[in-house]
Order: sequence, then structure tokens, then C-alpha cells
Amino acid sequence: MFDSIRNHKKYLMGFLLILIIPSFVLFGIQGFTDGNQSGETVATVDGQDISKAEWDQAHKVEAQRLRESMPNIDAKLLDSDGARYASLERLVRDRVLAVAAQKDHLFTSDQRLARALQEDPSIAALRKPDGSLDVEGYRQLVARQGLTPEGFEARVRSDLSVRQVTGGVQSSGFAPPALAQVSLNAFFERREVRVLPLAASDQAAKVVPTDAEIEQFYKDNQALFQAPELIDVEYLVLDAAGLAQSVTLNEDALRAYYKENMALLSGDEERRASHILLNAPKSAPAAEREKIRAKAQALLEQLRKAPETFAAVAKAESQDPGSATKGGDLEFFGRGAMVKPFEDVVFAMAKGAISDVVETDFGFHIIQLTDIKAPKQRSFEEMRPQIEADLKKQQGQKLFAENADNFGNLVYEQADSLKPAADSLKLELRTAKGLTREPVQGSGVLANERLLAALFAPESVQNKRNTEAIEIASGQLTAARVVQHTPARTLPLAEVRDSVRARLVAQRAAQLAKEEGVKKLAALRAGSDATALPASVVVSRDNPQGLAAPVLKAALSADAKQLPAWTGVDLGQQGYAIVKVEKLLPRAAPAAQNQEVQQYAQWWTAAETLAHYELLKERFKVKILVPEPAL
Repeated sequence: MFDSIRNHKKYLMGFLLILIIPSFVLFGIQGFTDGNQSGETVATVDGQDISKAEWDQAHKVEAQRLRESMPNIDAKLLDSDGARYASLERLVRDRVLAVAAQKDHLFTSDQRLARALQEDPSIAALRKPDGSLDVEGYRQLVARQGLTPEGFEARVRSDLSVRQVTGGVQSSGFAPPALAQVSLNAFFERREVRVLPLAASDQAAKVVPTDAEIEQFYKDNQALFQAPELIDVEYLVLDAAGLAQSVTLNEDALRAYYKENMALLSGDEERRASHILLNAPKSAPAAEREKIRAKAQALLEQLRKAPETFAAVAKAESQDPGSATKGGDLEFFGRGAMVKPFEDVVFAMAKGAISDVVETDFGFHIIQLTDIKAPKQRSFEEMRPQIEADLKKQQGQKLFAENADNFGNLVYEQADSLKPAADSLKLELRTAKGLTREPVQGSGVLANERLLAALFAPESVQNKRNTEAIEIASGQLTAARVVQHTPARTLPLAEVRDSVRARLVAQRAAQLAKEEGVKKLAALRAGSDATALPASVVVSRDNPQGLAAPVLKAALSADAKQLPAWTGVDLGQQGYAIVKVEKLLPRAAPAAQNQEVQQYAQWWTAAETLAHYELLKERFKVKILVPEPAL
């Protein structure tokens, strides 16, 4: 069917044009826009579908956000089934809360919206000295998020409304200290235990399987002795970094970039200042802060009359222990080294000037700018390597953006070969042999789970079709095609006899260890001599003393109403363990009890919020139609 479409594409386009134009007249563009949003349904909330296209877009946005906040994050994590499912869960949660806000008539007033916008630090920074808002700066701020001011405000209003859905639960969360202590004491309870491990390896010498037993084990467990499914592939990679290397820069462009960015390329300006600090913590009463401000103002008037006495006054009056003894000198510093109100004043002053009183979280400052160190202007030849790297990177990103859609179209339209795309975009057609379904660390784009899943899909394996263009990382696309497929096969016994024997021995040794452990446990419970057990250790959840997780869980879960308490733990291939609980001990005194109680209250509130969300899911009949990936 798809071959017929490709072969008669021109005729099909003409036919579709005849159909589509009247449809636009009758239904308008909106009808088609809404129809494209449907696609495969992956979840439903209150009877409304969430499409796979919406899910893909939500995951793309979330992945991009994570890449920007954590540039070194492994791209494989973002493309994993677990990460994609988490994006779907977030999308469903957002939809549930939005529906709840609408159904419960939780709206945000204009006054609440205005207050939220005023409290936004990024918007507050746009205030002019007279208190008015820099409107153009505000437009640029929201435009960087792809929004108009109206759209941004509508989104903030919606967010505030949605927060009310869980806000009541979160703000009313409460855990009495007494209840918190009971729970924490139980969770961190200590137990004095003795643990007797019975390792399976100690029983291995007793297992001597016959040839017949080895052959039977091989027949019963052939899935354990298979050569994996293999594919040989060819693939293309379109990435901004590779395109950047192909860029040729002319001399005029380099020099023009240097001229336009000379100040930026040369480095940052540094300034040297002295200050007098009068401490006034934010928590201090308003009357006390005003008294300290008045003192600072009096010192400022004194210094205005005699600027040359600044160092002497700083030694006598400043309450900054680090600089007072040096006459208030803070030495040279650049932007970002001081708190913002202080920095803004310093970098707006003229050399030798004394500032007005400046208020920060530390108190009240009087500042004198003593020197300015302009960055050394670096020559064009010094900056040439950096300029070339910057320009190539910019050009590489531009070329990637220009070619990304074309790359995707070419690998789709010429689905039986990657060569047309390689020739058109001048990309290297690479090959790899012996790939399995499991990603191999260090194999570059071929370690991407999404790409491997696409390559091992029936369409790719059976028909040798190109995969779609897959985004591996920011600025990197790939597409691949299977050229040879080798199905999984069971290896002959002659090749794997040693492995078969080792597995059979390990299985029987573990069974012998368990049988011995069960017998010893029964004897110990009956009163057999326990002096041969190892020395006792004190264990708890926060100090397991090196015990394996199943053994620790058994030790802390054993019924300790009558001591000693005995229990056994089957450790599978590792063997068996016998645990004797001898004493119960109270938890060690916490170093910061109040902080623990607060932490417990936060856990309790989080649990109540989660429970409230689960009730909302039931109320709105949430269904996620995609299976949760196995861990």
C-alpha cells in the first residue's frame, strides 16, 4: 500500500487538493487542526482523550527542559521507556488537576494574579527606579517562552487555579510531634541480632551431576543457552556538531564578529570598592531597623563632607569583620560576587563616588568605589580560535535547523535506502555489525534505546525499511536500516556444556544450602546449642551493618514478643541465612529532633496530597492505556 502511495505521489497530491480545498471552505482550518490532535489515544481523563501526539510533545518539552537544566545528563535516560512513561504520568496529572479546578470552580481573581506577577523575581527585576514596569522588557521576557503578555498571564492564572486543588491539603498537613516520634522510633528501632549465613558455594563440591542430568537440564532450560538475535545495520547521523566542522569561514566574517563582540570576548570588568556595614537582619523589628538606617544616613552625611575619612570611619563603625580592619576595602570583584542590590549600585557608580545608603539582607551599606579594572583588550589573533569555534557552532546549529525536516522527509520518502539522504545532505553512510536488543555502552548513537527498538521492530526487520528520524540528543538526529538479520538460536550442547553444568551445580548447591538451613533452624528453635553462631550485631534501617536487604528485612520484621526470635531467609542462588533476634533497643537519640519531626510532617503531607490525587483519579475515571514499563 505504502509503495503504491510513493509511486503515485503526484497524482495523489492532486486528488487530495480537490478534496481538501472544499473542506476548508465548509469546515475551516480549525476543524483540521482539531482532527490532527487526535491520533492514537494513550490515556483518558473525565472522558477526554490524551493522544499520542500530545504525549510526544509533552515528553519533548520535558526532555528539553532537563537538557537545559542538566547539560551533562545521559541522553539515553531521556529516551528510555521509563522517562517517557513519567512524562505521560505528569501530563495526566496536569489534566486531572485542570479538570478538578474547572469542576470545583476554582478561579484566580485579577488581584491574586497581579500579586503573583509582582512577586515573580524575574518580573520584579524589570521595575524602573520610579516603580513602573519596563513594558518592552516584559514583552521580551515572555517572548523568550514563546508567549505574548496575554498568553503568559493566562498561563499564570491557570497555574494559580490548579494549585488550589491540592493547596488546601498541603497547607493543612499536620503531624503532632508525639505521633511523629512514635512512628520515627518504630522505623528506626534497633535490634541486636546474630546471623548465620549458609553459602551455596560451600555445597558446590557435593554436587556431581551425571551426563544425563546435564542433558536434561539443557533440554528443560534452552532459553538460558541462546545466542541473541543479531542485526547488521547502516545508519546516518545529522548533528549540529558534525555540521559545524564542515563550515568554512571567511576572514571578513571573523573580523566582523570580533569587532561586534570585542567587549564580550575580552572578559568582564572588575571593580574595587570599600563599604561600611551596619548590621540589620530582616527579622529585626521595624523600629530597630529604622533606627539603624537613621544612623547609616547620619554617617553618610558625615562622609559627604569629608570623603577622605571613609577608611577611618569604616574601621571605627563598620560591622563587617572581614573588611572593617582594612578600612572597608573589599578588593576587586566582578559581577555575581556580591548580592544583587550591592552589585547593581557598585557597577553604576563613577570612580571615587560615595553611594546613598544601600539596603541588603545583611543590613545597611555605604559604598565608595575606589577603582575600576577594565578587561584587557585581546587582539584578533589571540581570539581567533575562540571566534572560529563560536561561529562554527552557530552555523552548525543553523544548518541543523535548516536540514532537520529535510532529513526526516528523505529517510521516509526513500524508505528502502539511506543513500539518497546521505547523497543529498552529504552525510557519511555508516555501518555496524552484530547489534543486539541490549544497548552497548560506548557505541554512540547505536546505544540509544529508541533507535534499537525501532530497528528491531517487525517492519524494520522483515521489510528492511528505514526507521523514522529519531532525536538522540539536542541537535542530533539519526535514522538507520537493517541490512542483515540473524534470528536468535539455541546453542548446541557441545558449545555450552560447561555453562550448563555450572548452572546446574549452582542450582542444586543453593537447594542443599536451603535444606541444611531449614534443618538447623528447626533444631535451634527446639533448643539446640546456639553458641556457635557468630557474634551479635546491632542493626537498624539506617545502619544495616552490611547485611543483605532480605536479611535485614527479616531481622526487623521478626515477631519479637518473645525473645529470642528465630527466622530463616532464602537467599536464592546465594544460599540461606538463619537470623536470631536477641534484644530490642530504642533508637539512638537524634541529632536534630525538631528537624526530624518537621521532615516527618512533610512526608505525611506528601502522602495526604498523593491520596487526594488518587481520589481525583477515581472521580474523573482516569485510564492510562499504555502499559507501565518494567523496572
